[in-house]
Amino acid sequence: MLRRFISEPLCLRMSPGRRQLRDSIAASWHRAACPLRLPVDRGARQWVGGLRSDPLNLIRLKPAEGVGMTCVTQMYFARQGVVTPQMQRVAEREELPVELVRDEVARGRLIIPANVNHLAKRLDPMGIGKVARVKINANIGNSAVESDIGQELDKLHNAVHYGADTVMDLSTGGDIDAIRQAILEASPVPIGTVPIYQAVTAVQMVEDLTEDDLLAMVEHQAQQGVDYVTVHCGILREYVGLALGRVTGIVSRGGSLHAYWMMHHNKQNPFYTHFDRILEIARRYDVTLSLGDALRPGSLADANDRAQFAELETLGELTERAWAKDVQVMIEGPGHIPMHLIEVNVRKEKEICHEAPFYTLGPLVTDIAPGYDHITSAIGAAMIGWYGADMLCYVTRKEHLGLPNAEEVREGVIAYKIAAHAADIARGRPGARDRDDALSRARFAFDWNEQFRLSLDPDRARELHDEALPAEYFKSAEFCAMCGPKFCSMHITREIERRFGETGTEKRETSSVEREAVPAD
Repeated sequence: MLRRFISEPLCLRMSPGRRQLRDSIAASWHRAACPLRLPVDRGARQWVGGLRSDPLNLIRLKPAEGVGMTCVTQMYFARQGVVTPQMQRVAEREELPVELVRDEVARGRLIIPANVNHLAKRLDPMGIGKVARVKINANIGNSAVESDIGQELDKLHNAVHYGADTVMDLSTGGDIDAIRQAILEASPVPIGTVPIYQAVTAVQMVEDLTEDDLLAMVEHQAQQGVDYVTVHCGILREYVGLALGRVTGIVSRGGSLHAYWMMHHNKQNPFYTHFDRILEIARRYDVTLSLGDALRPGSLADANDRAQFAELETLGELTERAWAKDVQVMIEGPGHIPMHLIEVNVRKEKEICHEAPFYTLGPLVTDIAPGYDHITSAIGAAMIGWYGADMLCYVTRKEHLGLPNAEEVREGVIAYKIAAHAADIARGRPGARDRDDALSRARFAFDWNEQFRLSLDPDRARELHDEALPAEYFKSAEFCAMCGPKFCSMHITREIERRFGETGTEKRETSSVEREAVPAD
């Protein structure tokens, strides 16, 4: 049944309205992804309105006529000393030497999730890893209870517009293929999936799945163009018992499905026993493997337990096997972790998994705030990013309660943009604080419009300011509604300088010498 379903041709009829929304998503992304500081000329290619007339992502390395190529991964080319157009684009976006990007990809510390079939559409290549800025992922996708293609494209729009670096489609109901195809057609950012979700929807019971069914679904989604797949290869049958006595058991959906299948059939995890077949799929399409944390803790009480770290050891083994086949890998991480245990999670992952990029969900640092878990998790995300995590998977306020809507996607993305940016500053990324300093100067100068422009969510900042002071006159007033004209400390400081002579002049002049305009995006 599943194999017949997979072999059917994909056919997505997009209405003019859906096509317009798709185009608006791409336009929104390119305004954010191509700031004015990028070079105007690179060899023969010209920038036109922030976009290339012949985008780098459409130039693909192909074998000579009559020569087969079974491996098209960025890692493979990097190890041949080749700088691909995708590496060049990442170097531009990260402001890094292209040779460094190539060497880090070859080493496995930097990944460029870029399925060859998504590259032929709208994908703008990006990098995740030690030398890159901390990235964030937004999860979207429907359930059997709620959402359709239109709602998922709305979520994608908000995720991309507000700054998500990748998006995962976690759909589990309805026409999953049509939803994913619409997302891939519209998305300029890498798209990730969890193949076992769709595999389960094609059978009556989890135990009805065959090993070939699971592997066929991985290839099916790779053919569609997904850039990375979460595969729960590290949960072994012998680890399941370690998690059954936990406070919250196995909280990973994919992990629990694998565990049930293994226990029912009394067999080892097919994604582990057939890992070489998964690698061959990844090599053919350049799909990055996101090695899933099936046994991540779902509560503080279960953090850093034997089950979690047993799986991590297996993921370290699988990382080496993937790299031996030139397949790009990142490692997924927890979860629910109290603040004092966060750093050890990063140290263990980097040691056991040989510095492969670390992709973490949160972590949530307390379990008592349903409805506010975008906050509890952003605290942990900022910390784990500071300690060395490479990509942060957002959590919305709807976590544990329901499926997030487009507005909750917006809130989650902003919370995690804050966390990732704070981590970049703490890690000493060159230029990471430039935007903060520019906004602070605008704030002291009472340039309200510039403050709005430089903020992560200009519309929300303007909206909150204008609730009390909407008139244009107040966009240059030296106070806001919080303090009023008499109690504004910055206004008082400016008055001191105006009336009694400026102090701290040397510091201010030094900090502003030859400063260029800071892009807001």
